[in-house]
Amino acid sequence: MSSSPINPAEWIVEADIAGMQEAMNTGTITSEELVQLYLERIRQFDGKLKTIIEVNPEALDIARALDEERYEIGTRGPLHGIPILLKDNIATRDAMHTSAGALALADSIAVKDSFVAEKLRAAGAVLLGKANMTEWANFMSSTMWSGYSSRAGLCLNPYGPGELFVGGSSSGSASAVAANLAAAAIGTETSGSIISPASQNNIVGIKPTIGLVSRAGIIPISHTQDTAGPMARTVADAAVLLGALTGVDPEDEVTHGSSGQFYTDYTPFLDAEFLPQARIGIPRFYYQDLDEDRLNIIEAAIKVLKEKGAEIIDPVELSCEQAEWDGHVLTYEFKKGVNDYLSRLPETVPVHSLEEVIRFNEEHADTCLRYGQDVLIHSEATSGTLTEKEYIDSLKRSISQARQGLNGAFDEHKLDALLFLGSEGGDDLAARAGFPVITVPGGFAEHGVIAPGGYTTKGPQGISFIGRAFSEPTLIKIAYGYEQATRHRVPPVQE
Repeated sequence: MSSSPINPAEWIVEADIAGMQEAMNTGTITSEELVQLYLERIRQFDGKLKTIIEVNPEALDIARALDEERYEIGTRGPLHGIPILLKDNIATRDAMHTSAGALALADSIAVKDSFVAEKLRAAGAVLLGKANMTEWANFMSSTMWSGYSSRAGLCLNPYGPGELFVGGSSSGSASAVAANLAAAAIGTETSGSIISPASQNNIVGIKPTIGLVSRAGIIPISHTQDTAGPMARTVADAAVLLGALTGVDPEDEVTHGSSGQFYTDYTPFLDAEFLPQARIGIPRFYYQDLDEDRLNIIEAAIKVLKEKGAEIIDPVELSCEQAEWDGHVLTYEFKKGVNDYLSRLPETVPVHSLEEVIRFNEEHADTCLRYGQDVLIHSEATSGTLTEKEYIDSLKRSISQARQGLNGAFDEHKLDALLFLGSEGGDDLAARAGFPVITVPGGFAEHGVIAPGGYTTKGPQGISFIGRAFSEPTLIKIAYGYEQATRHRVPPVQE
């Protein structure tokens, strides 16, 4: 370790990206040493948590090269030499596999980087490894536990391993960041898969506007709703990471809609004094099923926002509150998207279609079908052409109802954001509308109740803000102000 007064094993816990950069710039530590520290923590703690599917065997070499570049040329920016994890459905052109947690793809190595991985490499990040996830992004079985994959087993919440809900499907990304096994991570979301685990693991998660971040090279569920996004311990770190991911990508046409609306640096929006300018709506309809502990947490958040000068509009009604939602869009789009992805894989990979994935799982049922695959089978029964009337009608209804409900509230009350608890109701609305969400640590439910599916609701809880399309700058201002006023983030006790 470089000569310095710090105790590296203690310093790395809760270290932020700015602090890491300062330490590397002053020669206190190197990127190679940072990677070694995280690898040691992974060896020490991850056997129990199962947050990581595989570590990048090239990580130390990449870090050494970036250290030399820093010394000889200078830094590429705030992510230079910073170790970042990627969810296991994000393709990387290296020695790591990209499998969405599935044994059928356990030996699949991408021939090229995803747009996200390419952007991170260009920014100087060290791709530390692939994070565990709910298999097929929780689009495999209606009974699968969040955080479980056939490749790596069940990922656990570091605040109560085996007791507290870990959230999904970016479970490993959230748990690893919470447990200080990486500087930050990239998750993906179709409906709640960043916001849910970020909330449950006491970290910050940003689900961007659809089109802000390219999906090229990410194993898909839905081209209508999928996105990647940052998961970090602070709003500042999430803002740094988001700026590295944006840009128009010819391989993902939806990103053309972000032209002129994206930033490559979101850190100027870290404004702790913005809250007196903010108008925040309280959608009480979505709080009615919260147990006492969690209701108290969101009421405490409302109180803090008021005290800091935000104008609170309470209550706010959404026109879509009584809407009957269905899952047809995901069922139809999954087959088309996954067939397109699998068809481009090398011949050495044993599956090249959803039909072949189902057959592979049946042939390896002992290891692949612990929870069955009814969701995969249901999707395979569609044509894969996206021409069915049921799909077209559902898509139109889903988008229009969600956008009308959210935009109607934003317009009527001139709101900057709507406030939700974690992923309770708001994440699905935002996913259907394609709108952004940011969640920030909001406190700890000491008791909770048993929720549907057998999970307890106790544990860390996030406070989530939903905004209009491409309103990430405003959401970051609000979330940063709330975070600085409350500082609910504390690391888990690890043994």
